[in-house]
Amino acid sequence: MTQTYSIDPNHSRLEFSAKHLMVTTVRGQFQDFTGSVELTDDDPASARGRFAIKTASLWTGSEDRDKHLRSDDFFGVEKYPEMTFQSTEVQKTGENSYTVVGDLTIRETTRPITLDVEVEGQIVDPWGNERVGLSARGRLNRKDWNLNWNMALETGGVLVSDNINITAEVAIVRKAEVAATA
Repeated sequence: MTQTYSIDPNHSRLEFSAKHLMVTTVRGQFQDFTGSVELTDDDPASARGRFAIKTASLWTGSEDRDKHLRSDDFFGVEKYPEMTFQSTEVQKTGENSYTVVGDLTIRETTRPITLDVEVEGQIVDPWGNERVGLSARGRLNRKDWNLNWNMALETGGVLVSDNINITAEVAIVRKAEVAATA
């Protein structure tokens, strides 16, 4: 039996971080995203997830930086309003840990990415819905998705690191079935 869980956006965060000027870490997040996970026969290895992130929803706390990241130098949000992740494989690595491989599409470039995922817990909430907490971590090289803009520094190095860390804290929910009334 297939069960479908949907992201609870009010209890989920999708964050990224990169080095700036080779010495400080800049963090940001995407504030508008949707997704679902389908699971067959309560088998986590059968899980397949699909997530869509609105690129214009990025926020780093700096309006100028956000404008630049939304520009054609990076996400090109006018032409590419969405990036997607579609899982392709789940492997159990520990009691509550998994490796999830999937296809990440940014600016019409699709490449595989691997995430380390922890199941943080599972409960039935006060409204009868099944709720699962997930934590995911990954790293990508932005140039693999043609996010190539950078600036060389006079002292050596570059303005923005190639490696981007991804962190997601996600609540997924399967709504309680409502009994039919006679």
